[in-house]
Amino acid sequence: MTYFRGVGIFGSAFLGAHLMRGAAAAALLAWAIVHQTAHPWLSLGAGVAALVALRGCPMCWTVGLVETLSQGLRDSTIR
Repeated sequence: MTYFRGVGIFGSAFLGAHLMRGAAAAALLAWAIVHQTAHPWLSLGAGVAALVALRGCPMCWTVGLVETLSQGLRDSTIR
């Protein structure tokens, strides 16, 4: 089983995994914004980690969500 399972470059194999990546990125971005004056270098690192979790920008994550959902719908209609 491959990780991408033919859902496109931004999609995930499972919806839960995609939503967990989004939640982790949101938490990292919130932490980075709150602590940007006290810990600027850690905030920068958290921002980069959030971009990695999103596989790019927030729009890339949204495109991946649509790809993941459409793959799930396609799989359910094939069976």
